[in-house]
Amino acid sequence: MGDDEEVILASDHSLAVTQGEIHYIKDALNTVRDEFKDNPYIKEAIRVLTVHGYRSAIGSYWNAVIDDLRNKVLHRSLDLFNKEMSATLKREIRSYEDFQNFVTDHDLIEGAYKIGVIDWEARKMLHHARETRNIFDGHPRSTEPTVIKVFDLIIDCNKYVLSREYPPAVINIDQYIAVMDTADYLRDELAVEQSLGDLPEIYKIELINRFFDIYRHDATSTILRGNVEFCAPILWRFLPKEAKHQIGKRVDKELQSGQGPRFELAARFLMRVDGSLRYTSTATRQVVFAREIEALEKNADAWQVEGQIVKRLEQLGMSIPERLLLRYVQVLTNAYVGYQGVRAYYSWAAAPTIRTIFEHFDARAADAFVQSVKTSPRLHSRLGNRNQLERLRTLVPYQLNSCTKSKDLVMLALSERA
Repeated sequence: MGDDEEVILASDHSLAVTQGEIHYIKDALNTVRDEFKDNPYIKEAIRVLTVHGYRSAIGSYWNAVIDDLRNKVLHRSLDLFNKEMSATLKREIRSYEDFQNFVTDHDLIEGAYKIGVIDWEARKMLHHARETRNIFDGHPRSTEPTVIKVFDLIIDCNKYVLSREYPPAVINIDQYIAVMDTADYLRDELAVEQSLGDLPEIYKIELINRFFDIYRHDATSTILRGNVEFCAPILWRFLPKEAKHQIGKRVDKELQSGQGPRFELAARFLMRVDGSLRYTSTATRQVVFAREIEALEKNADAWQVEGQIVKRLEQLGMSIPERLLLRYVQVLTNAYVGYQGVRAYYSWAAAPTIRTIFEHFDARAADAFVQSVKTSPRLHSRLGNRNQLERLRTLVPYQLNSCTKSKDLVMLALSERA
């Protein structure tokens, strides 16, 4: 507070506020953002406070809060405000003047909360302050407010609005995607996190669906598809589970449509962003896993091809349909064990990936491994050679360290084979 304002506070000794009140006013105003201290509504509140105009002070200070909220909403995203409040607003808001004419204080607070200008606590406290303003400045027959009531309102308004910096502006989705389709797009993970992670939930859900549509469309440029592959996994981390399940259902629908290429791209998108197909239906996962398992069975001992297929199986994740689990474990085990020649022959490309897959086995998969060791004719035919038996023994710890019972069963079966 400047010297001239302090003089105003003490100029009329008959109505002047006390030194204690001056102290409280100064402390309260010190929390307001520097660039906002010259706001005309705040200056008006100070002037009326000096003569105990507590009703007017409440009204003026509340006007300052509303002014700041309107400007912050305009900065954040007017389009988003209109989307979130479409069921309440009488018309689309396009300017500051539209806020004055068509948006109530209640709806402004609600919209500011929904688009991330204020948080949950601020929303609650601002509605309380709004009621204070309505009672004491809007109804002249209400009891006379005390200076404490004024200071309470000022402190809350400063804490939740007037001391807070402007929120980050929400990106325009259309413009952002247009930039992604150029070589100028900045592929920086931190920048993408800041741009997409701060989006309100409604925008995040819209954007992940836009990314899905772009990725599965055959006319999408390689630049744009590559940038979607970079951005979508980052955005995925910020999505609610409901949105992830929605994308999974869209992949299911692509399978049901019978359009092979579109389904392949849709499934690849989900694997890219989530690392698995866990959000799809069992029927979809059965189709995808069965295809890769069959390919690995048909290309047994074709080492380079085995490596490629096993990599694809790793990318599918561990959401393996129950009816395919034993077959899945068997084909991976056979590929890892290899066959006997002058020495042990196996795919060097596939083996490290198989070990990684086995490290992520749960008890269900471990039990399938035990059953595979006991019942697989192909595996038994290969375990007659000591090199293959030793390779199988080395595989056991990778996936059974946490499954002691299963590990003991496997070691017993292997000792019997020896």
